[in-house]
Amino acid sequence: MTNQVPGVAVVGCGTWGKNLVRNFYEQGALRFIYDPDRDCASQILQQYPVRSASSFDDLLSEPSVHAIVISAPAVRHFELAKKVLLAGKDVFVEKPLALCSEDAQELIALAETHSRVLMVGHLLLFHPVVLRLQKMIHSGDLGKVQYVYSSRLNLGRLRTEENILWSFAPHDISVLLYLLRELPRSCSAHGSSYLNSDVNDITLSTFDFSSGVRGHIFVSWLHPFKEQKLVVVADRKIAVFDDTEPERKLVVYPHRIDWVERVPVARKAEGESIPVENAEPLRLECQHFLECIAERRIPRTDGRSALEVLKVLEACQQSLEHQGNPVQLETKSARSLIHPTAVVDEPAEIGERTRIWHFSHIMPHAKVGRNCVLGQNVHVASNVKIGNNVKIQNNVSLYTGVELEDDVFCGPSMVFTNVINPRSQIERKLEYQRTLVKQGASLGANSTIVCGVVIGEYAFVAAGAVVTRDVSPYALVMGVPARRVGWMCRCGVRLAESSEVFRCSACGELYSMQEGKLRTVIPASEK
Repeated sequence: MTNQVPGVAVVGCGTWGKNLVRNFYEQGALRFIYDPDRDCASQILQQYPVRSASSFDDLLSEPSVHAIVISAPAVRHFELAKKVLLAGKDVFVEKPLALCSEDAQELIALAETHSRVLMVGHLLLFHPVVLRLQKMIHSGDLGKVQYVYSSRLNLGRLRTEENILWSFAPHDISVLLYLLRELPRSCSAHGSSYLNSDVNDITLSTFDFSSGVRGHIFVSWLHPFKEQKLVVVADRKIAVFDDTEPERKLVVYPHRIDWVERVPVARKAEGESIPVENAEPLRLECQHFLECIAERRIPRTDGRSALEVLKVLEACQQSLEHQGNPVQLETKSARSLIHPTAVVDEPAEIGERTRIWHFSHIMPHAKVGRNCVLGQNVHVASNVKIGNNVKIQNNVSLYTGVELEDDVFCGPSMVFTNVINPRSQIERKLEYQRTLVKQGASLGANSTIVCGVVIGEYAFVAAGAVVTRDVSPYALVMGVPARRVGWMCRCGVRLAESSEVFRCSACGELYSMQEGKLRTVIPASEK
């Protein structure tokens, strides 16, 4: 993140919006607020010395505002977010992104067309417990996940503009998809209406995943006390996340099931409290948005992940309206294109809209993100991690220890290694070294990346270069061994050398040298 904090305006300063106002103000980013309720806006201005816009449209042309945070009623999310994107500003939208998947897809397309950051407020994906739980699941610490269930109950604010499914369940659906990294193949939902005949006050949703995991989510705003609990049942341990607990928020129980005379017998064990960072999730979420603006990164809760939540919500709503009949969803594997000659070993994870071409091999436990293209004869070893929008050309092998972040390009026949001193007669599997290629970097044809290095964001490795040490962000390196010979814009154009500010001749992006590293800057005209 650059030293210049992006300027933010918060739209909607009510029950939840005031929390967003507080966090962006504390991080030095809040420039404006806007709320059509003048009394509400006045109360906020008494606490925070910022400016109040006279209309939403005024914010769209305000040069000091680089991004707009929308905390308006859900029915207005699409309309307002669309205006922000068309005005060329980044946008944070509270959940849900829209009220139908078609509107969400339009917002995603606009963000991509205008190269804008689109982030959605799925707060729990920034909760330290959820982040820790996700690592525990995918490291295998809990064993094979079998069943996930959650409950979000309260006697709180009752709504008539949306039912409990759309009000409460998006939180738990987003966590379920994040933890399992797959969409359910079918959903069903049952609900009841007590206060208003056409608004469900309680719902119970059930999910069936292709991996064999089952799940359910129970939500209600007619409950005598607050309960926010998530339970992950695996074959080795059971993890319980209780967000109402002040201290023991994550507890793991090493229970087991023994079979005695062909009858299952439960063996209970004491729970172990897992320490997690004591940080406010909303603060982490707001900080993440500011970092994504400054560094032009894809957010953790981007439009596409929010669209998946929306599709699951729509399926549950459809089931509600048809007496709980299951609704089928298109799964990620069905939306990916895998050539018949390619081999994908189970369990491997392949993101949606990823294409894997002739004679490629993806080994077990490899993870490939969304919108990737793997050309002919690409080998991806076990435990390799590949982000979203990655392009890997023909004849490239990614060995264990390699990790590619989003938007990385690997040219034809470029080479990774994972052992520094290989010998055929000596096994060195315990000596594999990590190689990290950060977001947006390009690795030229026939280049070689010696293991144990980090290739910085948007770095450019020339064809045939041999990289033996870390490469700085935006650096252009070439030769054997590779040496820095210049700097590159994120758009892929070489920057003219300068002692102070570098300006890209193609896209106009500005950069400055800070502590020996090139970083993006916000133009003075926009400050």
